[in-house]
Amino acid sequence: MNSVKSLNKWANAHTYLPVDLVRIALGVFLFMKGISFITNIQYLNDLISPIDKIGGGMFLVHYIAPAQLIGGIMIAFGLLTRWAIIAQLPILIGAIFINFMGEMQSQNLLLALLILCICIFFFFYGSGKNSADYYFKMQK
Repeated sequence: MNSVKSLNKWANAHTYLPVDLVRIALGVFLFMKGISFITNIQYLNDLISPIDKIGGGMFLVHYIAPAQLIGGIMIAFGLLTRWAIIAQLPILIGAIFINFMGEMQSQNLLLALLILCICIFFFFYGSGKNSADYYFKMQK
C-alpha cells in the first residue's frame, strides 16, 4: 500500500497536462473501440475465432465490449484508473496473442502493443492531478 501512495505522490508532483491528455485520449480510444465491437459483433466474433477452439468464446464476447466501454470512460475521467487498466490488460494481451494464432496483421499488432505500453505506463503512473481520483481525494 505504501508503494501505491508513494507512486501517487510522485505522479501528482510531476503531473503535466500532455500526460493527462494522453490518458484522456487512451480512454476515448478504448471507449470508441468498445462501441465498435458492440455495433459490429460479427467482427469481434471473427477476431476471437482463433482462440474460440480453446473455449470461452461467448464469455469473451460479453467481457470485451463492456470492459472497453466502461474502462474507457473511467480512464478518460481518471476514476479508478488503475482498476480500469487491470481490466484492459487481459484484452490487450489477448489482442497481441490473437495475431500470432490467426492471420498476422501487423497494423493491429502494433496498435495493440502501443496501447498495452500506454496502459502499463498509466498503471504505474496513476491518473494524475487532473482527474476525478485527485479531485475526490482532495475533498476529504
